[in-house]
Amino acid sequence: MTRTEEFEELRPLLFSLAYRILGSVSEAEDAVQETWLRHEASRTQPTSAKAFLSAAVTRISIDVLRSARLRRERYVGQWLPEPLLTDPYEDPARSAELADSVSMAALLLLERLSPLERAVFVLREVFGFGFPEVASAVGRSEAACRQLAVRARRHMDAGRPRFEADRREREKLAARFFDALREGDVGGLRELLAADIQLVGDGGGKAPQLPMTLTGAEKVARVLAANFPLLGRVGVEMEPHEVNGRPGAILRDRHGRVLNVLTLDMSDGRIQTIRSVANPDKLGHVGPVADGWALKREAQQARRPAVTCCARSGSGCRRCRPAPRW
Repeated sequence: MTRTEEFEELRPLLFSLAYRILGSVSEAEDAVQETWLRHEASRTQPTSAKAFLSAAVTRISIDVLRSARLRRERYVGQWLPEPLLTDPYEDPARSAELADSVSMAALLLLERLSPLERAVFVLREVFGFGFPEVASAVGRSEAACRQLAVRARRHMDAGRPRFEADRREREKLAARFFDALREGDVGGLRELLAADIQLVGDGGGKAPQLPMTLTGAEKVARVLAANFPLLGRVGVEMEPHEVNGRPGAILRDRHGRVLNVLTLDMSDGRIQTIRSVANPDKLGHVGPVADGWALKREAQQARRPAVTCCARSGSGCRRCRPAPRW
């Protein structure tokens, strides 16, 4: 097997490692490319290509993550990972670990760890690398890596959410949710949402998005029902699609360009969290990106005239007051 063939065979593993460390598709792809350049430039053939390349992509990802954290501290609004539609790496023996670790909730928990803790956790707990391999990859002793793994596992276990285990039930719930969303059915949406549901948006200051996280079934149902049907009037369609291993959808404009990606977390037969990624910088790998601001203006023009309050003019009564807008 040639060096190129060897690398291509391991590319899915390298990308999956880098994505879980970085939470970014574009940065993970860059880390994999840099790994190839180092591999190609090496004059010696490593004893184990998997060990060498995994260590290389891990070290590159740690360095990228350290600088990325400074940028994320200055990020406008809520930062969410870049949505991943398909994880290229499969391992039947670790399918549960791989599926759980790629969810948005898990990636956000990983954000709380130090870069070294995050890398050790991903290598050891997600991909099952032995401590000698982990130590070689991160440049620390085995004893230090064991301590890092214990701390990381403790943090992850403390905040790990419970997800709906049955895939069919998740899909049924998601289908009902998206039907109610298209119809603007407040009551139908409310029935599907957990009492303490959170609606989280990431526009990065570059696309229309909620200014803050919304909490509560009534608020979230009203906002969704008031806004999504308007998008339908200007040609936006929802394409159900698994996102980060969970039910989700891609919103596309009339030309097929990507406007938004949604992902749903579910537990106990209800939707617990809805995450919405609209930052165009995070959607380029999904497809050509739509102009969110132009669509918002078009949707606002399509909005029906405000209804006069049944009780009085001005701010309106609680029943007639319009729902908050994106």
